[in-house]
Amino acid sequence: MKPSKDISRLIEIMAALRAPKTGCPWDIEQNFSTIAPYTIEEAYEVADAIARGDFDDLREELGDLLLQVVYHAQMAEEIGEFAFGDVVEAITTKMIRRHPHVFGDEKARSAGMAKGMWEKIKAAEKAEKRAARIARGLDPEDHGKGFLDSVPVALPALTRALKLQEKAARVGFDWSEAAPILDKIEEEIGELREALATGDAAPIKDEFGDMLFAVVNLGRHLKLDSEAALSGTNDKFRSRFHYVEQALEASGGSLEEATLDEMEALWQQAKSAK
Repeated sequence: MKPSKDISRLIEIMAALRAPKTGCPWDIEQNFSTIAPYTIEEAYEVADAIARGDFDDLREELGDLLLQVVYHAQMAEEIGEFAFGDVVEAITTKMIRRHPHVFGDEKARSAGMAKGMWEKIKAAEKAEKRAARIARGLDPEDHGKGFLDSVPVALPALTRALKLQEKAARVGFDWSEAAPILDKIEEEIGELREALATGDAAPIKDEFGDMLFAVVNLGRHLKLDSEAALSGTNDKFRSRFHYVEQALEASGGSLEEATLDEMEALWQQAKSAK
């Protein structure tokens, strides 16, 4: 087996890894549920490489993410559901259908993307998918029957909060401006204080979640993605803490030996330096 730029070689490698008698024991043991966390992790590593502007890492991480797609398709093929080619056909069909102004006939291309066309295409896709599920004897509502049930549960909590709020806003369930949300956040902080006074873990967790949800809502109204904003703060915290670590080492000290007051003083230096 030799490396290749042809996707078929990757599919062959995955099939060989999953071969019952000659494959890799670890790969053979895996299933959709055990592989799903790796799929999510690889997507984050792609995003990380992009954020760092590292194209060598990006090439490698995209390959790792592609492997995840091939892995899931191989397992699906083994149980007679679909193969990798079906995945490719599904996405190419979707892209062509959603862009008639690019791939349609001359009339469609010259007309451009007409107002309301996107909603019509999405509605047609939903109807088609619903019919296919009924034909398979499945519940026609693949994500549940509620208006918000199509927002994936597996999304990171901050991102899912944003998606839930965005969808609710489509039917008018939303604040008209950002300012009142600050009052809501203060209200949630007050309720969190009350919960803390009880010492009961369950209401403390509940009120803390409410406060976070309100903060995400404020970010949405400020045109900020909470996940991206927090990611930036995480990087800032790491950088400043590293400054503290380096300063302590330069003076012959260490994080383990330093007092909180010493670290706080260096932290303030780091804030001034950056």
